[in-house]
Amino acid sequence: MNTTVVILAAGLGTRMRSKRAKVLHRAGGLALVEQVVQAALAVAPPERIVVVTGHQAEAVEELLWPAGVRFARQVEQRGTGHALMCAREQLELADPKHDGLLMVLYGDTPLLAAATLKKLRDQQAESKAAATLITTTLENPAGYGRVIVAEQGAEQGAEQGNVIAIVEHQAARPEQLLVRLINSGIYCFRSRWLWKHMGEIQPDPASGELYLTALAEILNRHGLQVRQLHVEEPSELLGINTRVELAAADRLLRARKARELMLSGVTIERPETVTIDALVRVGADTIIEPFARLTGNTVVGEDCRIGQGAILESATLSHDVTIAPYTLISDSRVDPGAQVGPFARIRMDAQVGPQARIGNFVELKKTRFGAGAKSQHLAYLGDAEVGERANIGAGTITCNYDGEKKHATKIGAGAFVGSNATLVAPLEIGEESYIGAGSVITEAVPAHALALGRGRQVNKPGWVKKRKKKA
Repeated sequence: MNTTVVILAAGLGTRMRSKRAKVLHRAGGLALVEQVVQAALAVAPPERIVVVTGHQAEAVEELLWPAGVRFARQVEQRGTGHALMCAREQLELADPKHDGLLMVLYGDTPLLAAATLKKLRDQQAESKAAATLITTTLENPAGYGRVIVAEQGAEQGAEQGNVIAIVEHQAARPEQLLVRLINSGIYCFRSRWLWKHMGEIQPDPASGELYLTALAEILNRHGLQVRQLHVEEPSELLGINTRVELAAADRLLRARKARELMLSGVTIERPETVTIDALVRVGADTIIEPFARLTGNTVVGEDCRIGQGAILESATLSHDVTIAPYTLISDSRVDPGAQVGPFARIRMDAQVGPQARIGNFVELKKTRFGAGAKSQHLAYLGDAEVGERANIGAGTITCNYDGEKKHATKIGAGAFVGSNATLVAPLEIGEESYIGAGSVITEAVPAHALALGRGRQVNKPGWVKKRKKKA
């Protein structure tokens, strides 16, 4: 049975005390609403997912546009029922005959697992119920809507176990306040029954808003079943309202990601200290040391080692790569067998070739560093192409900026650049050539040549004694 998903993400989120919409805040490396979309993709293709936006709608839609989902606007926030009605046109494009399932999610519940949504879909599809809602049990359910279930004896003619009502905390009778079964707000409806009875929702007497919780009683009144899927772990249903809850969700999501990687064959030393984003991929037998950060769209191959405190931001590492401690690699690639760090910085589409060596306090920016090449200490190589087997001495810099434009430096295969060389771009250094230590090179160097660009040394014997005597 086809499933369509609507994600309600229009609210203000005032308790976040933020200028940014609540669903745009990040946990586990993604915005809250992105986490929900990722889970929803497990039960529906993107063209069958509709996100209802309102507050800062343009920003939310711009963020989610690449995912291929649809959007509907709730200009005035008048409750969950009203939000669903605002999305009806888009939802009917996905399910024009009303013969599928419609799942209702929220943009601020990032911990909801894809496996739970699959279970919800399957239970609803296999039952005769008009709807299934997710419930959980809380030790202290204060503030939550209570789920009232028909017990043996078929209260109000309902089948045993049927959900007959959802009662908000403030409207609950004393005996209902004793109920610890609470409503998560997450539903899966048979579309035809939902739309047939949606118009029967009446405004809440206190707020004047339209709430989906009313549908449990409405559907029962028409002799239709409403069932529940009980989730044992309440934290999965956590809705984010404050920065404290945001931090808690972030911690749980990252623990979940670390566990997923470890079960797939990755060693993580002290996993509670690492930061790994949701979309990161890591190959088997890779070792991640404490306090490492792997963020964005980082991909790490097999048999790598990521050193303590290393930061990988949307980096791509092939297999058998060693990243020494406290190295930063962003938007760049490291090829098989290469070693980088410690305290190195690789950024802005740089590439470190196979078996290459990048040592401490070396920075590469928009640089192609060839196979087997070495730069072991204290160098800056920007807008450069370094040939295979080249050796870059300590203190070397490429002067790539003339105050207006960037210029390229090309260093040929097997070239040897002496320590403290200053290479003024645009510049080409031929293969197998040598650059003397301390040289300032401003002109092209032919292949197999020695280039010296420094003043001749002059020694003056006895100069210090004469100076002191004069003084």
